[in-house]
Amino acid sequence: PASCTITAYASLAAAIKGCNDLVISDMSVPASSTLALTALPSGGSITFAGKLTMGTTADSDFDPIVIEGDNVVITGAEGNIIDGNGASYWDGQGSNGGTDKPDHFIVVKDSTNLVIENLNIQNWPTHCFYIENNQGVVVQNLVLDNSAGDAPNSASGSDPAAHNTDGFDISSSDSVTLSNIKVYNQDDCVAVTSGSNILVDSMYCSGGHGLSIGSIGGKSNNTVAGVTFSNSEIANSENGCRIKTNADATSGSVSDVTYKNIKLTDISDYGIDVQQDYENGGATGSPGSDITISDVTFEDVTGTTTSDGVPYYVLCGVGSCSGFTFTGVSITGGKSGSCNYPSTGCHS
Repeated sequence: PASCTITAYASLAAAIKGCNDLVISDMSVPASSTLALTALPSGGSITFAGKLTMGTTADSDFDPIVIEGDNVVITGAEGNIIDGNGASYWDGQGSNGGTDKPDHFIVVKDSTNLVIENLNIQNWPTHCFYIENNQGVVVQNLVLDNSAGDAPNSASGSDPAAHNTDGFDISSSDSVTLSNIKVYNQDDCVAVTSGSNILVDSMYCSGGHGLSIGSIGGKSNNTVAGVTFSNSEIANSENGCRIKTNADATSGSVSDVTYKNIKLTDISDYGIDVQQDYENGGATGSPGSDITISDVTFEDVTGTTTSDGVPYYVLCGVGSCSGFTFTGVSITGGKSGSCNYPSTGCHS
């Protein structure tokens, strides 16, 4: 049939083969079962209606939801909810330790001309979207709400229960647009680790680590070229605009990055942060020089840090940063910044 509605997980595989336009309504996905939206018919659609709930699968290699298709629209009916059952995993350690957790909640891979829109996603275990090896993906009009993980639980001590809960991780993809999305989480709102021609527009990011490039280095692809973050707000977050490269990386490049019309509110660490001394355990203070960062534009980036925050922090390697421009940039509050590039010091 041209269209059909299913409520049982057992019906999924046959429905994908037999229906051009599929509605997934109030489905409960069992433990150790992937919602595989793969081999989708070109020109077709998937619509989420009601509430999708996921079982608990304590396995870091397990992908709860996988999306793969060409010329497909994934959308949601009014009031839809996709619930990742995060509270059954959260222990304050995320993907760094503790209970095994799915490392990526929704994997979008090997797709061309794919649209994902109008979804409400909550309580994902660690990283939410992993967008890898795609050509032409538009993600728009989403709400990602992991605020239930802000409070500590019995396993996390005094720390937030949720950790490493990136909204979007993008790698090895070309022509990706994220637009009109709200993200409430505990880690990067968006992190681009490789890829080209990426537009991130009209985001609202709260509670996490801001709009990030990186970390770059030590992966199979270490090239970022052409990323624009625009018309967005970052609130109650550790960082605002951040580019981070690994201290011990031997190759890679970041070029043609623009942050334009970004409003920052109550940033606790760094408003603008470019550092080449990154390790997962923290910054080393000794930047590497083998990854180049070039042609970075900050335009109309304005706002405030907390009293402990630093408006500007730049730690580049030797000769590895070039072509930074600051126009209409004003971040106030907190402590004085530290910038070893440009040679004139921090923007003022």
